[in-house]
Amino acid sequence: MTSWNDRLSALARDRLPAEVAATWIELFQPGIRLVSAGGGSRVGQLGGNPSLPAAMDWPTWPGQGSLNFVAAVDCALLPRTFVTTPLPDAGSLLFFYFDRRYEYSAMAEDVEGSRVIFVPAGTAVTERTAPADASSYPRRDLFAEVVATAPEREHVLLDRSATASGVSLAEAVKTGLGPGRSGTDVFGELVWEVNQGVPLHQVGGFAAPVQDSVEKEIAAVVLDDAWSDPQLDEEAARWVLLAQIDSDDDADMIWGDVGTLYWLIRADDLKAHKFDASRCVMQCG
Repeated sequence: MTSWNDRLSALARDRLPAEVAATWIELFQPGIRLVSAGGGSRVGQLGGNPSLPAAMDWPTWPGQGSLNFVAAVDCALLPRTFVTTPLPDAGSLLFFYFDRRYEYSAMAEDVEGSRVIFVPAGTAVTERTAPADASSYPRRDLFAEVVATAPEREHVLLDRSATASGVSLAEAVKTGLGPGRSGTDVFGELVWEVNQGVPLHQVGGFAAPVQDSVEKEIAAVVLDDAWSDPQLDEEAARWVLLAQIDSDDDADMIWGDVGTLYWLIRADDLKAHKFDASRCVMQCG
């Protein structure tokens, strides 16, 4: 197998009814997996010290404190074969998050509790050490590979994508696929089986949620925490994954109860490279 989606496609065809597998595979998107060991060029880093423009202040959450530097990627070095996420051709994306080990984890959805900073190519930068009130994580160089990602759990596409028999993917798996297997969690189980044992750091593609749809969670925040709002699905459909950073023992990063950070952005803002419009949510077990 050599294609970016071969492993997950093969597993789907083996474990799912044929029409469910075919419909789900059509929804696959390539994502850029970030790993701390690999071949090729270094594309970024977890932890360590960020390189920021000299005139830029360290990002803070007013009234709470300094954000922690989590990761950076060099857009010019990211693999682009198969990838459709409209990232900049050059420049760096830096990700910051207010991590106080549970104390404010439920507040991370606050727009000030995280930050994505885009540093255009050619900008003069200096390496900066974290302020005294922000934790630092050990630096781990990142390498990249293109992998298959797919909608899972409660993603809106599972309700909106019909199989050959005319029912949605969510309906098609509602009645069960064997002992102990039913509902849209089955899609997440297949994604987990392909990726188990590897921290799921990623740029672009579909998010791998720990709980329910991260797109719906962000949409509920945008709609003033209105999970019952009839516009929830429409709003959720506007949001796509920019990046996710998983808990990672080697980088001393544990988000809540071994969770994941997700930075999402509306698709139109991503195309326009309006990264200050991104929002962050943390999910954990």
